[in-house]
Amino acid sequence: MRNVDYMAVAEKAMQQIKKGAFLTVKSGEDLNTMTIGWATIGFVWKKPIFMVAIRDSRHTFGVIEKAADFTVSVPLTDMHDAVMFCGTKSGRDVDKFKELNLKTAAARQVASPIIDTPGIHFECKIVYKTAMDPVHLIAEYEKLYPEKDYHTLYFGEIRECYETG
Repeated sequence: MRNVDYMAVAEKAMQQIKKGAFLTVKSGEDLNTMTIGWATIGFVWKKPIFMVAIRDSRHTFGVIEKAADFTVSVPLTDMHDAVMFCGTKSGRDVDKFKELNLKTAAARQVASPIIDTPGIHFECKIVYKTAMDPVHLIAEYEKLYPEKDYHTLYFGEIRECYETG
């Protein structure tokens, strides 16, 4: 495990996130991971920030609403099948960790664990969240919400960023 500068790996991480990465969140005994394909990495409020978007229809939404943090694990090996599974199956219906034999590892700064896989890992403390208001969404993007299940945006201060191999 080696610490890395979040901006030094941002482009590499975003290229993989477009194909899928794991957002993992824990609140009390509730633990879930889901696939994300959208995110933003940047600098806001004089802090390194990782922003994730979760639809309120997702099982993870109920968990993250009670959580103080989240992790994003960006796999650097072929995990296509696991990423697809976690993007199409709900933690309400199936134990993704058991089904996929996915292992977690303790994070260093937050309660939510990382997915124990070679990759880039971001540990984030939630510092702001806001539900999308469709009134402010341009018409061209409305087609992304045929079910009207808009995202809530979670801004996480990046507390740790490291690569595991």
